[in-house]
Amino acid sequence: MTGATRLRRIGVLTGGGDCPGLNAVIRAVTKSAITEHGLEVVGIHDGFLGLIEDRVQPLRFDDVSNILDRGGTILGTSNKADPSRFVVGRNPDGSLIFEDVRDRVMATAERHGIDVVVCIGGDGTMSGASRLVEKGMHFVGVPKTIDNDLMFTDVTFGFDTAVSTATDALDRIRTTAASHHRVMLVEMMGRNAGWITLHAGIAGGADVILIPEIEFSLAALCKSCVDRSEKQKAYTLIAVSEGAKPIGGQAVVDQVVADSPDPIRLGGVSDVLCHQISERTDLECRATILGHVQRGGRPTPHDRVLATQFGCHAVKLVTGGEHNRMVAMQRGQLTSVPIAEVADRQRMVAGDHPLLAAGRATGASFGD
Repeated sequence: MTGATRLRRIGVLTGGGDCPGLNAVIRAVTKSAITEHGLEVVGIHDGFLGLIEDRVQPLRFDDVSNILDRGGTILGTSNKADPSRFVVGRNPDGSLIFEDVRDRVMATAERHGIDVVVCIGGDGTMSGASRLVEKGMHFVGVPKTIDNDLMFTDVTFGFDTAVSTATDALDRIRTTAASHHRVMLVEMMGRNAGWITLHAGIAGGADVILIPEIEFSLAALCKSCVDRSEKQKAYTLIAVSEGAKPIGGQAVVDQVVADSPDPIRLGGVSDVLCHQISERTDLECRATILGHVQRGGRPTPHDRVLATQFGCHAVKLVTGGEHNRMVAMQRGQLTSVPIAEVADRQRMVAGDHPLLAAGRATGASFGD
């Protein structure tokens, strides 16, 4: 498809981890494409896997009604289906066999007459799309991740909901921490970026906030807990990112998923710290890992609005012939950036971020 006049049918898929607000984007893309441009829309099941396995269905106006407030995605998703390196079996020694199946994806798109695919996902999904662009497919990306770590966009939908969930957990755990005079750790998602933990930590008034971008000292962390135990507030509430690591150390790896494009899964640092703090201070310590509860549930009004804006702008890019770009929000304005520039990159918390200064000014420790 080389010109907007030949545009007839677009596809939409959701890739990577699930995220509150995905259905709001699907709704916005489908309804705006149909009502404003008379386009046909097809839904692709389970991300790129649907293109690999030819699982595509028409999406009509009524099909996407009443899904604005629903969590998850009606299309399903997958974080293992990389068309350029797809698992097709195992060798006798158990090692995985990978194959480039991008031609199979191209054939599916051609069979269904898909001119452009709106891919809703994070850096992994944008990476997969950029490698299909090399084969001649057309994409428009929509930035999705609760981690808020995509390059060139100030915010991603799903982040606000995840922060709200994490903040609510901190609020609840604070009461039990105070009742039992304990050190309580709440572990949050984010991979190598600390955006969720930083925002939730500030919003929930955490006494200590540990993020991947600031390596912590175990001695300093224990001192903070002991100092608080000797004062009127005889408890410590710690917000810790799953990617937090000690000075000169490594993040705690929960598992390695060999058939995933992003095989390293972090998690468990709160349990490790809980034991270390207890041993060094004799303080009673408990850890809570929020895990996938941060991904689930109804999106906040903020995320519903943002997802709708992103979906409508994606269709504007599609119909305007601005393909192979990702929707972005920069300084409160909708814009777009090349998908290739977003692929395989993460936006981290900068050392001079204003929230770090605000946290320190209000008494929070960052473990350094």
